[in-house]
Amino acid sequence: MTRAIVFAAAMAFALAAGAQQYKWVDKDGKVRYGDAPPPGVKATALKPPPAAPAAKGAKDAKAAPQRPLTPAEQEAQYRKRQQEAEKEREKQAQAGQDADARKENCARAQDSLRTFESGERVARTDAKGERYFLDDSQRAAETAKARKMVADWCK
Repeated sequence: MTRAIVFAAAMAFALAAGAQQYKWVDKDGKVRYGDAPPPGVKATALKPPPAAPAAKGAKDAKAAPQRPLTPAEQEAQYRKRQQEAEKEREKQAQAGQDADARKENCARAQDSLRTFESGERVARTDAKGERYFLDDSQRAAETAKARKMVADWCK
């Protein structure tokens, strides 16, 4: 019962909204509006307000109606998303490994530079397996190499 009343009221308001509207001035000089002017009064018919332009999204939706995807298309899209996610995970894992290797190489380069700058004697092993100590020119060259490695790895 309530639904019928609500429906009837909605229909009545819809009909009134579509009816012609008039504007007139009454005997007291007040401007009045209505759907039917009183007899003997000069009334002007009002134009209905222009319709709001349709949104571009609505126009595009009408131009290219969406059809439901078939199960095969849904599966293809799912697999594509899975592959993209897997590539992203691999890329992040590789970036993490690269960062770890960079930190380790930086630490090694800094240790090497500290050793050469400490002033202690540095010994190396030659091809025969015998130990020898670096002289000042060799030490300076190794120090320069170590500084370059620190600059490269510890950015």
